[in-house]
Amino acid sequence: MASSSAIDKAAAAFRKEEQKREGQQAMTEYLAARAAEETKIARLKALRLARDAASVEAEPAPKAARKLSAKK
Repeated sequence: MASSSAIDKAAAAFRKEEQKREGQQAMTEYLAARAAEETKIARLKALRLARDAASVEAEPAPKAARKLSAKK
């Protein structure tokens, strides 16, 4: 029969490997979420810039200010 220390070492090694796999999976999920967020930000920025450019074109030209002569 295997000694309890050998079983403990095997269990610890298994837990270490499992934690490593979970860490790699978490990092992969984090990077995918980050990439999706950056894509969304870029899309929203393009929409905002297009909206702003359209609003500048649609604005009427400002009227020239009348000069008021000072009455004495």
